[in-house]
Amino acid sequence: MSKRLKIVLCVLCTYACVASAHAWLNLGLAQYVAGAGRGAAAPQVGFLPVTCHLTCPVAHWVKQNTGGAGSFEPVRFSGFPEIKEALVAGHLPATFMLAPMAMALRQQGVPVKIVYLGHRDGTAMMVHKDSAIRRIEDLKSKTVAVPNRFSNQYLILFKALKERGLSVKDVNVIEMPPPDMPAALYSRAVDAVTSGEPFMARTEMEGYGRALYQAKDIWPNFISCVLVVREDAIGEKPEWVQSLVDGIARSGKWLESDMGHRMKAAENISTKYYNQAPDYLRYVLSKPPDRVTYANLRLARQDFEQIEGLAREAGLLDGSVGFADYADTSFSDKTEGAEPYEWEGPR
Repeated sequence: MSKRLKIVLCVLCTYACVASAHAWLNLGLAQYVAGAGRGAAAPQVGFLPVTCHLTCPVAHWVKQNTGGAGSFEPVRFSGFPEIKEALVAGHLPATFMLAPMAMALRQQGVPVKIVYLGHRDGTAMMVHKDSAIRRIEDLKSKTVAVPNRFSNQYLILFKALKERGLSVKDVNVIEMPPPDMPAALYSRAVDAVTSGEPFMARTEMEGYGRALYQAKDIWPNFISCVLVVREDAIGEKPEWVQSLVDGIARSGKWLESDMGHRMKAAENISTKYYNQAPDYLRYVLSKPPDRVTYANLRLARQDFEQIEGLAREAGLLDGSVGFADYADTSFSDKTEGAEPYEWEGPR
């Protein structure tokens, strides 16, 4: 075998390994295969290891421990671009994702509907503890990492700057997967980071992060993520969609009903679903208790019209779709009066 051929084969092998690793780790292939290996027939629902998606694994965990078969299999992803790819390709009938991203997908003709919320509040912008950034105005000319351009974290930044006479163009905004943000802030590769918890709390707990602002101070009742379902699933399996939404609603009320439930969820979801140290989730679910809330998650037009307005100003939406196009309230409406799961969790 010639030296040139050996080099070519080596390059091809390396490329194949990298591509396989990307699919395995980032696109959720590992969990697809694991689910297939268990003979799982339940539809899969995508999530990220962030607090705005917490009700997804909690609903699955409770069912697993109360004798129920469960109506879905949760699949963990590392970033929103991968979730979007899987949803658009039809690999996922449902997933948690960014609210503006779901609206934009509908605008692009992707057959999806928002059916429920993830949580309210629960995000912040963090700067290095020794940073000279003390006010939002100090972000001018600085580098800020957001989860995605179609994230509400981006819209909060857009809103905060606008209210102070600045433009988002005055800041160098880059996209970054939330799990990578703590290390980027620690190394000062960026000046500020903002995403869902517990990654912002992690920077605070580890002693190098300082909150520049909390989302609720700029946008009360802030909505980050939503539960999105493909229209073919709604048409073919409406009972399954309702069961999924009911489970998410009941898990949210279970989390809200007792701090002990939150702490048990932090311990178990971190290790079994998030692949994180439990300390981070325990911290963000308790300090203060209303830092993240899981009540009042039914769809409300006014919430989304506020997002729409900001998204149009930011150039993310063109106004061609409205609430009736991208949202289906019928499943959400039926959760009124839903009761929390009757389970105290493991001892």
